[in-house]
Amino acid sequence: MSSAYKVAMSASASPLLMLDLEGLEVSATEKDMLAHPGAGGLILFTRNYANREQLAELVRQVRAVRPDMLIAVDQEGGRVQRFRDGFVRLPPMAALGQRYDQSPTEEVREAALLGELMASELTELDIDISFAPVLDLDYGNSSVIGDRSFHGDADAMIALAGAFIDGMSAAGMAATGKHFPGHGHVVADSHLELPVDPRPLADLEAAD
Repeated sequence: MSSAYKVAMSASASPLLMLDLEGLEVSATEKDMLAHPGAGGLILFTRNYANREQLAELVRQVRAVRPDMLIAVDQEGGRVQRFRDGFVRLPPMAALGQRYDQSPTEEVREAALLGELMASELTELDIDISFAPVLDLDYGNSSVIGDRSFHGDADAMIALAGAFIDGMSAAGMAATGKHFPGHGHVVADSHLELPVDPRPLADLEAAD
């Protein structure tokens, strides 16, 4: 029994949790987990994906237990794209930022198209949310962010990320801006360590 399952089973009076699955199908134990009132969402990973047909069936199995379950995935593009084969391979968002300095209008348009494409491929399979876009500024410090960031300049970031969000909205998907107030200036990977940003608050407010 997974630790997430144990937590969910004791969460009746606690905030809702976002859970995950072990494989390509929903097991009997996981059906019980998803049915628990403490389960509010489900995040899918690469281990849950073989092809589009399998993914559609997996989502159907989840919906059969919990029609209202919020189903999510990290489908940013570049290094962080959980579903690849059978999906359009999205570029890292830094590719848009690199071209933005020469052709801002064109890259804003491309950002909107990419946001709509990414979201439409997921909503077609009844997936509600992609945890995107990354809003961190690229200071060249964080390897875990790196080319996941659109740009190092706040105004360019606002233009590109805003267009990407508009594209997602056009496809019927809400956006999740992350990792506010910013992961781009710290070196430590927050998945593994506790990052500390030593900058004064005024510096953070001026950009991040």
